[in-house]
Amino acid sequence: MTSNFSAPIQARSSRTVAIMQPYLFPYIGYFQLLAAADCFVVYDDVQFIKGGWINRNRILINGKPFLFTVPLDSPSPNRNICDIDLGTNALWRSKLLQTIAQGYRRAPHFEQVFALVERVLNNSNARTIADLIRVSLVEIVAYLGLNIEIIPTSTQYGNRHLRNQERVLDICRLEQATNYVNAQGGRVLYDKEIFAINNIELNFLVTTMRPYPQGKGEFVPGLSIIDVLMHNTVAETHQLLSSYELD
Repeated sequence: MTSNFSAPIQARSSRTVAIMQPYLFPYIGYFQLLAAADCFVVYDDVQFIKGGWINRNRILINGKPFLFTVPLDSPSPNRNICDIDLGTNALWRSKLLQTIAQGYRRAPHFEQVFALVERVLNNSNARTIADLIRVSLVEIVAYLGLNIEIIPTSTQYGNRHLRNQERVLDICRLEQATNYVNAQGGRVLYDKEIFAINNIELNFLVTTMRPYPQGKGEFVPGLSIIDVLMHNTVAETHQLLSSYELD
C-alpha cells in the first residue's frame, strides 16, 4: 500500500484532514478514510439524504445481508442532518440489539463488540442521528486504539455560508492541514491545483475490501463495520484498515 504523503510545500508539521458526512456504523472504506487522517471532520450540518446510509446499514443474518434502519423524527432533505432527532419510540433500540445478537452471537468477538454497540445505541446523550453517529465513531476509534480527532462541522468553523470546495478548503486552513484526503468519488469535486495553491496536498483514497472469515457461506463485502469487528481482532482490523492506496 502507498499511504505516505509527499512533503508539504511549506515547512510545517504534517497534518492530514479528512471530511465526510456522518453514516451509522459504515463500511470499512469509511474507516479507512478516517484512519488515514489526523483530524476527521464529520460534515453534519448539510442536508439529510433520504434513502442513503445516514441512518441505516447492512449486517449479516443467517449468511445473508440484512438492512437495518434507525427510525428518525420527521427526516427531510430540507433539514440538516444535525437537526434530525432520533425516533421517540425507544423500542427500536432493543429490537436492533436483538437483531444484532441473533446474527452474531456465535461470532468470535461477539461479547466485546456487542457491548460496544449496546453502549452506542443506549447512549442517553444521543438526541439526534448526528449525535448517535458521533458517539459510534468515538467508541470505535477508542476500541481500535486510533489517535484521531473527530470534529463535527455543526459545532466548529462558522463557515456554513461557504459551499463545496471552498468550504472544504476553509476547514483545511482552519485546521492548519498540510494534506487533505478524500474518497475517490471526490475526483469530480476537488481540484488538486487549487489545493496546491493553498499549500495543501490533495489525495484520493482508493479502498480495497479484503475478504475475511464471516463464518459459513461466501464472503459478503461492504457490510457495516459491526460485521468487521465481530469477526476480526483489533490487530486484524488494523490490517484491513491499511488496505488502501492514496492516489
